[in-house]
Amino acid sequence: MNERTIAVVTAGLTSPSSTRLLADQLAAGVRDVLDGRGIPRKVVVIELRDHAHDLTNNLLTGFPSESLSEVLETVVRADALIAVTPTFSASYSGLFKMFFDVLDDKALVGKPVLIAATGGTERHSLVLEYALRPLFAYLQAIVVPTSVYAASSDWGPHATALRTRVERAATELVDLLTHQPTKPPTDPYTTPTPFEDLLNG
Repeated sequence: MNERTIAVVTAGLTSPSSTRLLADQLAAGVRDVLDGRGIPRKVVVIELRDHAHDLTNNLLTGFPSESLSEVLETVVRADALIAVTPTFSASYSGLFKMFFDVLDDKALVGKPVLIAATGGTERHSLVLEYALRPLFAYLQAIVVPTSVYAASSDWGPHATALRTRVERAATELVDLLTHQPTKPPTDPYTTPTPFEDLLNG
């Protein structure tokens, strides 16, 4: 079985950052699913902050540096992509957008993509649906149904809920990668307990 390469693009500005932490959790989730299915894999993490100057120069000159060219080629050749950004002014960060501005607009056609974002509060969570998902739809990527948003509160006592979303999104990405139909999440309301059984305890 051929090895699958997963590129992880993270646009956190600090080191460490919650954006990188979420990216690592998503990468680990995808690795676990691939390992569970016996599929060889390689995960490559790309910290955009390390290439910020090269991205700016590329926008100004139209030519990438040698190191940026290697990063862009990694994404082009990857079998799937995990893209994670911090939320700034109700959208993705400028650094995140710069990277996808210099990436060839045909590079992600048909490529499975898992989108994720971090932010201070839950009220920014829709950034995934009104900013990131349209961006990758324009680039003709195949975005998994479950997007993952992590607010500051998700790193505390509510980490279990975040872990559940990470696992679901990771499974969906691997399903797309291996052309398997994604199973819908179990809905407890599709088979409700009969009222008589509830009365009988």
